Amino acid sequence: MAKRIAIDLNPAFEITIDPAPIAQALALEPATFLRLLEQRKISQLCERGTGEDEGLYRASFYHRGRRARVVVDRQGRMVGEVEQRA
Repeated sequence: MAKRIAIDLNPAFEITIDPAPIAQALALEPATFLRLLEQRKISQLCERGTGEDEGLYRASFYHRGRRARVVVDRQGRMVGEVEQRA
Protein backbone atom coordinates (compact mmCIF):
# COMPACT_ATOMS: atom_id res chain seq x y z
CA MET A 1 0.00 0.00 0.00
CA ALA A 2 1.27 3.48 -0.87
CA LYS A 3 2.31 5.79 1.95
CA ARG A 4 -0.33 8.39 2.79
CA ILE A 5 0.37 12.10 3.01
CA ALA A 6 -1.52 14.25 5.50
CA ILE A 7 -2.94 17.47 4.09
CA ASP A 8 -3.82 20.32 6.40
CA LEU A 9 -7.04 21.85 5.06
CA ASN A 10 -7.80 25.35 6.25
CA PRO A 11 -11.09 27.20 6.05
CA ALA A 12 -11.39 29.59 3.14
CA PHE A 13 -9.41 32.78 3.68
CA GLU A 14 -9.77 35.79 1.40
CA ILE A 15 -7.28 38.62 0.99
CA THR A 16 -8.18 41.79 -0.90
CA ILE A 17 -5.38 43.51 -2.81
CA ASP A 18 -5.12 46.59 -5.02
CA PRO A 19 -5.56 45.50 -8.66
CA ALA A 20 -3.87 48.56 -10.22
CA PRO A 21 -0.19 47.51 -9.92
CA ILE A 22 -0.98 44.00 -11.12
CA ALA A 23 -2.98 45.30 -14.08
CA GLN A 24 -0.11 47.64 -14.98
CA ALA A 25 2.39 44.74 -14.85
CA LEU A 26 0.15 42.81 -17.27
CA ALA A 27 -0.16 45.89 -19.54
CA LEU A 28 -3.90 46.22 -18.82
CA GLU A 29 -6.20 48.89 -17.46
CA PRO A 30 -7.47 47.99 -13.95
CA ALA A 31 -11.11 47.67 -15.12
CA THR A 32 -10.05 45.38 -17.99
CA PHE A 33 -7.91 43.32 -15.62
CA LEU A 34 -10.84 42.82 -13.23
CA ARG A 35 -13.22 41.92 -16.07
CA LEU A 36 -10.79 39.37 -17.54
CA LEU A 37 -10.15 37.94 -14.08
CA GLU A 38 -13.88 37.53 -13.52
CA GLN A 39 -14.22 35.86 -16.93
CA ARG A 40 -11.36 33.50 -15.96
CA LYS A 41 -9.25 34.72 -18.86
CA ILE A 42 -6.48 35.50 -16.39
CA SER A 43 -5.11 32.53 -14.48
CA GLN A 44 -4.09 32.97 -10.88
CA LEU A 45 -2.17 31.02 -8.29
CA CYS A 46 -1.79 31.81 -4.59
CA GLU A 47 0.90 30.25 -2.41
CA ARG A 48 1.07 30.45 1.37
CA GLY A 49 4.46 31.15 2.93
CA THR A 50 5.97 28.72 5.43
CA GLY A 51 8.86 28.97 7.87
CA GLU A 52 10.36 32.46 7.80
CA ASP A 53 7.72 33.48 5.21
CA GLU A 54 4.77 32.39 7.37
CA GLY A 55 2.00 35.00 7.26
CA LEU A 56 2.90 36.03 3.69
CA TYR A 57 1.15 35.03 0.48
CA ARG A 58 2.51 35.07 -3.08
CA ALA A 59 -0.11 35.66 -5.76
CA SER A 60 0.75 35.10 -9.41
CA PHE A 61 -1.41 36.23 -12.34
CA TYR A 62 -0.92 34.98 -15.92
CA HIS A 63 -2.25 36.53 -19.12
CA ARG A 64 -1.09 36.20 -22.74
CA GLY A 65 2.48 35.17 -21.98
CA ARG A 66 2.91 37.68 -19.15
CA ARG A 67 3.18 37.02 -15.45
CA ALA A 68 2.70 39.43 -12.56
CA ARG A 69 3.61 38.24 -9.08
CA VAL A 70 3.09 40.02 -5.78
CA VAL A 71 3.79 39.11 -2.15
CA VAL A 72 1.25 40.38 0.39
CA ASP A 73 0.58 40.01 4.10
CA ARG A 74 -2.72 38.84 5.64
CA GLN A 75 -4.13 42.38 5.36
CA GLY A 76 -3.37 42.57 1.62
CA ARG A 77 -0.47 45.01 2.01
CA MET A 78 2.21 44.52 -0.63
CA VAL A 79 5.64 43.38 0.55
CA GLY A 80 8.08 44.64 -2.06
CA GLU A 81 7.34 45.44 -5.68
CA VAL A 82 5.27 43.60 -8.29
CA GLU A 83 7.51 41.17 -10.15
CA GLN A 84 6.74 40.96 -13.84
CA ARG A 85 7.90 38.69 -16.62
CA ALA A 86 6.97 38.52 -20.28
